[in-house]
Amino acid sequence: MLISPVGVLGAVIAGKMFVCTDNREGGVIPQRAQRCKVDSPDIMPLLATSGKASGGSETKSEDRPETIPQTLGQAFVDPVPSKGKSMEPSQNKQAQHYLADRDRDGLYRTLFNRRDVRAEFLPQAVPDEVLARVLYAAHHAPSVGFMQPWDFTVIKTHKVKHKVQQLFQQANAEAAEKFAHKRQDQYRRLKLEGIVEAPVNLCITCDRERSGKVVLGRTHMPEMDLYSTVCAVQNLWLAARAEGLGVGWVSILDPDALKAVLGIPAKIVPIAYLCIGYVDHFKQQPELATSGWRQRMPLAQLVHSEQWGQSIDQELAAGLAVEADFPSSYLEPAAAGL
Repeated sequence: MLISPVGVLGAVIAGKMFVCTDNREGGVIPQRAQRCKVDSPDIMPLLATSGKASGGSETKSEDRPETIPQTLGQAFVDPVPSKGKSMEPSQNKQAQHYLADRDRDGLYRTLFNRRDVRAEFLPQAVPDEVLARVLYAAHHAPSVGFMQPWDFTVIKTHKVKHKVQQLFQQANAEAAEKFAHKRQDQYRRLKLEGIVEAPVNLCITCDRERSGKVVLGRTHMPEMDLYSTVCAVQNLWLAARAEGLGVGWVSILDPDALKAVLGIPAKIVPIAYLCIGYVDHFKQQPELATSGWRQRMPLAQLVHSEQWGQSIDQELAAGLAVEADFPSSYLEPAAAGL
């Protein structure tokens, strides 16, 4: 593997070496350079003396991958050598597995700008071909044993939506009573559904008998069909965001009552009731965060080394610190508050 010789920036964290490499002729990749700027006393002096730490007029290739992380303690290595240099066969094969810059950036941009939409839906109809694309995305989700246990019930009529909304209103009133008094008031101020406003509603269900009694991958974890169906939900949600569609997941519903309204057979399990449509805007941050209900937890608190509850190792902790602004570097201008 070859390290790009242009503009290598080294940062020592916890006794380990991390390198932000410049594999473009014009300078450090803007997003990578941005992600390397963390408020660490070990890194900041090196960044301050670099001269290329904050990208300005850097260019960016669209047809080959950026740097890729190797084992912590080594450099971030460019899988594609600079122009004029030969590529080893193993490098060429590895490079073929990476998305082009614009495609990879689009994926991360979609991930970090996805929101749970409730009040921002527009009445504009969703074209059937767009709906078809997001359904195809859902259908191509991973499933244990390739069981594909999902079904998709599309709801567009106001009559059915209204019945489902009535179920929500009943369940939501019951849910509010479960919280402490002050929390109840805050809960009741939240808008937690867009059932009638959204042009399309979608119920994703799981058929737990579709693949028979014995299914590859379910012999010791029988709930894997349910988890596989959730993967379809996530696929659909991300595809919808890429299409400019908002999605809201309504989980405050009695499953049996929902099955009765939608004519779902007794053996089928409702997994997600989704509201889908074009939106006036996407929230800058998750609504439950901005409303003060809950905040996103630091990732470092949720990662363990070797054993559950065991402190994260220094190398990975350092890697998380280096990439601390990775999500925010992909936020759209509105979502970044710019």
